[in-house]
Amino acid sequence: MAHERWFTDSIFDTNWSFAARPLALFGLIAAVLVTLAWRAIAGRFRSPELPFLERLSLLVPLIPRLLGIHLGVSLLALASRGHFLSPSLLLDDVPAGGVFGLLEAALGVWLITGVRLRWAARVLIALGPALVLGAGPVALLENAALVGIAGFLVLLPPSDAPLGAVEAPPERIGRALLLLRIGAAVSLVSLAFSEKFSNPAMARGTLADYPQLNVFQMLGIPLSTDAFVILAASVEVLFGLLILSGAAPQLVVPVAFVPFNLTLLLFGAPELIGHLPVYGVLLALLVYGSSPVTAHVVPAFRFHDGAGDDSARAVESPR
Repeated sequence: MAHERWFTDSIFDTNWSFAARPLALFGLIAAVLVTLAWRAIAGRFRSPELPFLERLSLLVPLIPRLLGIHLGVSLLALASRGHFLSPSLLLDDVPAGGVFGLLEAALGVWLITGVRLRWAARVLIALGPALVLGAGPVALLENAALVGIAGFLVLLPPSDAPLGAVEAPPERIGRALLLLRIGAAVSLVSLAFSEKFSNPAMARGTLADYPQLNVFQMLGIPLSTDAFVILAASVEVLFGLLILSGAAPQLVVPVAFVPFNLTLLLFGAPELIGHLPVYGVLLALLVYGSSPVTAHVVPAFRFHDGAGDDSARAVESPR
């Protein structure tokens, strides 16, 4: 789950022929089929799947506030290190980078405070064009998790209650979670293509600099560099699709945490800062998926009942 673009200054040419290799196509098809099978199988599980995690449901009212903190800390840390919205984009490469750096830092502090986060989320979404100007549309896709969290906070911001606690109807939570899932999935799938499937030279260069990433070779299992790149990209696509599916989050999220955390041992602070928004998404899925009241809306894709919105406004006093 390490993102090569965060740790290299080299420029590599896109090579889509790598993605057309039989092994790469097999990996992509396998990721899709595993996701479809998992969603079908998960529909037969009791919900929540792991009753011993039900105590996590106590955090349900605090998730909007916690997501704001995850996002705010990430933005503030990025600004302090001279990056704009992503460890892969320097403020120096953004037009009027100094101004956007101050805005990014201020937005990070705003999100941490938890005050009127619906407007803070809208400001973050409005920064998307600046990211496109500085690094191109692919960079926006790679950082779609930020947009997903912002969309969540527009629909479900922290309230004026202590700790920003929110009590909202499950249907409204489900709509906010759908934006969260889409954002995280787009980020992971985009990164799998932009850094691996369509850019094998970048992946090979990263493995040359950090051979520890290829755990198979460290374990004495013969696996070529290209095969490992394809495997890593396929797994990244798989996790993105599993998050999008929302199926059995109590089982998927703990597994997903493993690769995201292992790379911290190698890359340290930049990896932690870059992954904070994704950690927030995984936490939200796990907590909502652990509540008997909200678990059923985590994997849902459509919500026709909008009656809960007025009642949500009445009890949560969103800000």
